[in-house]
Amino acid sequence: MSILKLKFFRLFFMGLMGLSLIAGCKNDKDKSEEEVMEETAEADKKSSSNSGVFTITTKSMEFSIPKDTLLSGWNTIRYKNNSNMTHFVVFEKYPEGKGLEDAEDSLVPVFQNGMDLIIEDKMDAAMEEFGKMPEWFSQVVFSGGTGLVSPNTTTESTIKLEPGTYIIECYIKMPGGRFHSTEGMVEELYVKEEKSELKEPAADYTISISGESGIEMDATPSAGEHVFKVNYADQKQHENFAGHDVHLVRVEPGSDLSVLSEWMVWTNPEGFMTPAPQGYKFVGGMQEMPGGNSGYFKANLQPGNYVLISEVPNQQEKDLLKEFEVK
Repeated sequence: MSILKLKFFRLFFMGLMGLSLIAGCKNDKDKSEEEVMEETAEADKKSSSNSGVFTITTKSMEFSIPKDTLLSGWNTIRYKNNSNMTHFVVFEKYPEGKGLEDAEDSLVPVFQNGMDLIIEDKMDAAMEEFGKMPEWFSQVVFSGGTGLVSPNTTTESTIKLEPGTYIIECYIKMPGGRFHSTEGMVEELYVKEEKSELKEPAADYTISISGESGIEMDATPSAGEHVFKVNYADQKQHENFAGHDVHLVRVEPGSDLSVLSEWMVWTNPEGFMTPAPQGYKFVGGMQEMPGGNSGYFKANLQPGNYVLISEVPNQQEKDLLKEFEVK
């Protein structure tokens, strides 16, 4: 209840304080979802301005952002997945002169049409459709972001951004195969020439990833909150048109890792499809970025079994799946 309402009740209904408190509780419960979202967005704007943290929030199938500009250099991205679905955020730097309208007109439809054909078991036709991707797509630079994030979970990643136009998207799929980005889970951001004052974080553990040597970690993490640095020794396009990346996943006892491995490949008919497989909690990670670059993410680990896994085919054969236990 607001301060003004409290003053009102105290002034005119002092003898009915008990009833006013009951009414106040009811008013709080009856607060509309739109009002709650507005209050959350305003709080995130203040957080972004005061702490240098750029907060992205999802309540269903959208990205709610505090503003559409960022400073160049290091930026901490806090992603609040307040929905009942698994999501992620990837930052894609577009070539000069290209932006969201171009993506929606000539890129998103190609991927969706190709996926629809894969689901229909028409692989040759799907590959032909993917061949229609615009030439400028090869100039898009995937620049990091958050790993997969389970429902009602918050994660933080810190990435270094160059000036330019970026698209953020989530391409998890709905039941039936519609990409979240096709359904509107995509936004355009502009990174200014002006530099951020944020310094490069200090890491507790370092993860190295390579298309040649796979995923390596300098030590087994202990329980608690830690900052992980992800070093990209190299980068390449894998069979599913994606580069290697890192996702941190808590594995419940009895879970079959082959189920997770299959689901992590978006070009599989049921890969990246909602709902995510049971027995796994996605707690963050780092989206793909060019070789020689590094990004950071924060995770609070509980005792149990975890994996670091990449969203590419045949992770085990490529050493892009690493199991470890937190004690």
